[in-house]
Amino acid sequence: MTEAAALPGQPRGGVLSGPATDRTINVLAPNPSAMTLDGTNTWIVAEPDSDLAVVIDPGPLDDDHLRQVIGIAEQAGKRIALTLLTHGHPDHAEGASRFAQLTRTKVRALDPALRLGDEGLGAGDVITTGGLELRVVPTPGHTEDSLSFHLPADQAVLTGDTILGRGTTVVAHPDGRLGDYLDSLRRLRSLTVDDGVHTVLPGHGPVLEDAQGAVDFYLAHRAHRLAQVETAVENGHRTPSDVVAHVYADVDRSLWPAAELSVRAQLEYLREHGLI
Repeated sequence: MTEAAALPGQPRGGVLSGPATDRTINVLAPNPSAMTLDGTNTWIVAEPDSDLAVVIDPGPLDDDHLRQVIGIAEQAGKRIALTLLTHGHPDHAEGASRFAQLTRTKVRALDPALRLGDEGLGAGDVITTGGLELRVVPTPGHTEDSLSFHLPADQAVLTGDTILGRGTTVVAHPDGRLGDYLDSLRRLRSLTVDDGVHTVLPGHGPVLEDAQGAVDFYLAHRAHRLAQVETAVENGHRTPSDVVAHVYADVDRSLWPAAELSVRAQLEYLREHGLI
């Protein structure tokens, strides 16, 4: 879920659908929009020599797309054995129940309401299906239940909506919180420094091949927007809608409702820290 189109200075990448790394294939869902960019990226993840695969974010409830994901996995010699969710927004998770029915798999997620089966997901969990090592990284902020998945063998991280392949993401207030989001970005940056992660496999948009650059861009963008919001309030723009009109004047108006969610999160953050 994006709040803006591509912005100057953001690292760019390639691959919208198809193989992305040695262990991942992207299947692009047919739900493009201003909020979902080219559509939702559904990820098939598997060890090259395994016949078992994990699917991350089946996407919207679109039977053709769900069956296409299964077909592409089968063409690669894989049987889907597990479904994972980065978070519960419908463009990522609405099709999970139907997908689980088609594949006879369990669905694991942080939010118990989204799970099918007894197991959830949390910090420190490692998915080992088919010999994978897929580490669960809590990244709240976009939503409270947002997760990322670290794939060490490919030096990659699947980020859901926490980092997008183009533009910036919404801090979806009140579920999303800016303080949590900034902490999550710093957590992802530590993966680029301490664990050698260099590839971002996002929930929307193209793959990014400079993970550290992407995180640094996001942190700088958030700091810039926060300073703009603080200045706008000091200049008398008190309501979220007034702040959006002032700060996001360069953004397509169709995205202002999403921008207002982020502004509400920014205002809450500034109040909590005694800055307004």
